[in-house]
Amino acid sequence: MDPKVLAAMQPYFSDDFYNPSAPYAPAIVVRRAYEAAKDSLGHAIGAKGDEIVMTAGATESVNLAFYSIGGHIVTANVEHHAVLEAAKQFEHTLVAADERGFVSSAAIKAAIQADTRLVSIALANNELGTIQPLRDIAEVVRTEREARLSRGDHTPIYLHSDASQGVGQLDVNVARLGVDLLTLNAAKVYGPKQVGLLWSASHVALKPQVRGGGQERGIRSGTENVAGAVGFAKALELASEHRKYESDRLGTLRDGLESKLVAAFPQAVLSGHRKHRLAGHLHISFPNLDAERVLFALESRGVLVATGSACAANKGTRSHVLTAIGLAAEVADGSLRMTLGHLSNEENMAKAAEYIIEEVGREYTRVQS
Repeated sequence: MDPKVLAAMQPYFSDDFYNPSAPYAPAIVVRRAYEAAKDSLGHAIGAKGDEIVMTAGATESVNLAFYSIGGHIVTANVEHHAVLEAAKQFEHTLVAADERGFVSSAAIKAAIQADTRLVSIALANNELGTIQPLRDIAEVVRTEREARLSRGDHTPIYLHSDASQGVGQLDVNVARLGVDLLTLNAAKVYGPKQVGLLWSASHVALKPQVRGGGQERGIRSGTENVAGAVGFAKALELASEHRKYESDRLGTLRDGLESKLVAAFPQAVLSGHRKHRLAGHLHISFPNLDAERVLFALESRGVLVATGSACAANKGTRSHVLTAIGLAAEVADGSLRMTLGHLSNEENMAKAAEYIIEEVGREYTRVQS
């Protein structure tokens, strides 16, 4: 976590450790801090605090959205496992992304059925960094909604987006994006883990999945995580304040790293949209190599990379995203996913490039011998 985030949270682990639902004065002060944190979160995304439900991370937020809306769902084959697994519980259609991981609005339009109630597309892909045309997709959903109403069909259709990966590098404003529901995750902006939110527009009715004391407008019962909400609010405030500078900085560092690796290994394959890509993402594949061997070699030298999403890596399976974009097995198995962040700078990026080139070169020598 960002040290400023931890400092903001600290009092609610100790001196201000009161239940915000309690009636006595110190608890009321804590309640006000909690509501102020939600207002801050809302302000950061162009919304109101009372439109937000706090959750235990993005996965819960996605599930709350899906189970609230139900019906036929349209999503993409490159979405995060949280979206794909939730969609499996309903009738759904998976739209195929292209070789860049890009999901076209035309493909979404073609997949919408008469009973489609929810379209869910991430703002940016968590593995490739590809930024999706969310505004164009929002226009498709809006047009479908109006067409239904003109026919006297009141079947609702909403657009949900998991913007967790894009927040901090992209403009995340619910009105400008045109979404009806939005998922965010605190840990993606150097906030606490297991803290997330679901924003929903006033015309969307959410259905509680967790019942109890009626917290969060009865949608998500349970004693509020005050420290988590305060930390999330501080983290998102900082991310919003420095977004433009940080995005430019990371893009420059990423491009420098990319150019060095491609110069050293012309056979390397870059994945993701070349123009519409998160500044902090670099997905590169070294054909005919075992990326896991390279990963462990780099880890021993202090360079931490991944072979796909953390979820896929933990299961020891080939990334579904790489399969979905049609990457050949011998290329996909040599893939490294690199993400840059606050701790990245010219000095450690130069070292990273040096070590990656050495270890990939060593692995190619081993394979060829």
